[in-house]
Amino acid sequence: MYDPPKILIVDDEEMALTNLEHVLKKQGYHITTADTGPKGLNFIKTQTFDVVLTDLKMEKIDGMQILDECRQRHPCTEVVMITGYATVDSAIEAMKKGAYHYVSKPYRIDAVRKVVAEALEKIRLREENLQLKQELKKLQDDGRVKLITKDAAILRLLQVARQIAPTDCNVLITGESGTGKELLARFVHEHSHRSEGPMMAVNCGTFNEELLTNELFGHEKGAYTGAHVSKPGIIELASGGTLFLDEITEMSINMQAKLLRVIQERQLMRVGGTANVHIDVRFIAATNRNVHEAVESGEFRKDLYYRLNVVSLNLSPLAERKGDIPLLAQFFVEKHSRLMKREMPVLSKEVLDILKDYDFPGNVRELENIIERGIALATDGVIEEKHLPDDIINLKITTYRRKDGTLPTLEEQEIRYIKQVLEETGGNKTLAAETLGIDRVSLWRKIKRYGLE
Repeated sequence: MYDPPKILIVDDEEMALTNLEHVLKKQGYHITTADTGPKGLNFIKTQTFDVVLTDLKMEKIDGMQILDECRQRHPCTEVVMITGYATVDSAIEAMKKGAYHYVSKPYRIDAVRKVVAEALEKIRLREENLQLKQELKKLQDDGRVKLITKDAAILRLLQVARQIAPTDCNVLITGESGTGKELLARFVHEHSHRSEGPMMAVNCGTFNEELLTNELFGHEKGAYTGAHVSKPGIIELASGGTLFLDEITEMSINMQAKLLRVIQERQLMRVGGTANVHIDVRFIAATNRNVHEAVESGEFRKDLYYRLNVVSLNLSPLAERKGDIPLLAQFFVEKHSRLMKREMPVLSKEVLDILKDYDFPGNVRELENIIERGIALATDGVIEEKHLPDDIINLKITTYRRKDGTLPTLEEQEIRYIKQVLEETGGNKTLAAETLGIDRVSLWRKIKRYGLE
């Protein structure tokens, strides 16, 4: 059952009090009135209200005292000051003490109605964000690496990751850029018996073959010009722990052969060295490419693929787990507010709606960047639509493109629209057919043709 917002009006002018009560009751609010400051103060001591409208100048107990009592007893109550004695000083003082807004007499009823609606919207946003925080807290994992999700597919994936973490088998993680592949690798590491050991990471796509060889295997003193001291490589440094090889499919074929030998023999030789170094490393590799296609084309060694792909974990794109967007957004709000040392803003309903409709070609990483930008730009405690990048706001353009920026075919658009209509009609095919302007048999044929059952 819906409980209407509770509003207290405190004003010692009978006409003003009656008018405000009449206007706000018509909005469906539950109204309590007090024609003196002491009565208003007593209501505040005994009841809780969503919004308090109070006159500033009253005998015995004035609006400032009402405001102070509200702040002390009910910090979530929003207070709107109303006065015929408008001065800049009193406005500043009221706002400094925590008043939501300041309205001067004579006021327009529409203006008061608007201020009350905005105050209630602020309360609703705060409550929604608090609910997100509480849900987020339940999902966070005992102080270790956190993958924020309530998506059924990702939760199943994490269960598999927990099960294989203690086994020490090699793992191949696949998924689009920005989905959190390194975070998942750290999740596996921290749930394994190697969690006390190092977790080293290297992006294979950022080095040419010579530099990657030196980075992974290290070198002996005098191995090449400038090698004044011996240096262990990342594989050696990861001994006793885990090595994460990101974008593994970008590694050259020659380098792949060297890595395969290390994985098979559990030893390596530094550049310029003559003795093998024994290692104890778990290998976790990742790629944003289709590995099967890379193997078929000869770009990736089949034997190395089988060595790494003992267990495969695939992270789905953010566009396929829309339910995680509010939780992830709240997580990034908290994270970047701390990093920027700024008061934590709330996310407006419009922003959350836009984010839930967006396709996120950059996945979770893109969402984090959007939230970080919003925190930097928001100055009034709310991340609003105007704080989003232009290409996010112009959804009509971005959502009609594929993730690579190219335009989709008419068939792709038809599939997408039929799926949307079926979702919004709750799978009711008769209603969906009516919405699409086709008969039920035609819809059934399209569903069968496109495999939408």
